[in-house]
Amino acid sequence: MKLILTLFLFLNISSASVVDEYLNTLAKEAKIENPSFSGFDLKRGEEIFTSKHIGKKGKEVSCVSCHGDDLSKASKNYFTAKEIEPLSPKANPKRFSEVKTIEKWLRRNFNDVYNREGTIQEKGDVVTYIINK
Repeated sequence: MKLILTLFLFLNISSASVVDEYLNTLAKEAKIENPSFSGFDLKRGEEIFTSKHIGKKGKEVSCVSCHGDDLSKASKNYFTAKEIEPLSPKANPKRFSEVKTIEKWLRRNFNDVYNREGTIQEKGDVVTYIINK
């Protein structure tokens, strides 16, 4: 039991440092792009995550359509009905454990919902929202 708890804590710390590193990198890029950048915002991230748009398949969707309102619970992909593990890294320590994977899914999901890649600001805001859920 102690080993499992230690592993769980390590994965959470590891994920947290990866997310912190990613957000710090995005913040530096955002500051270069916009010198008045003052940080990522959870409320803006929530708006991006929950607002509906005509997605790439011509249906009105939001991130919530696939990930649900409670990011600590599993949900189903709106289009394929495949199960999606909890998005919250608090509930699923495997989330946000590699920058490459974070970038891949942000790019894919922004394209699915917004028909475009997210901006640096949007990515940082969404990640900030997700890690605080």
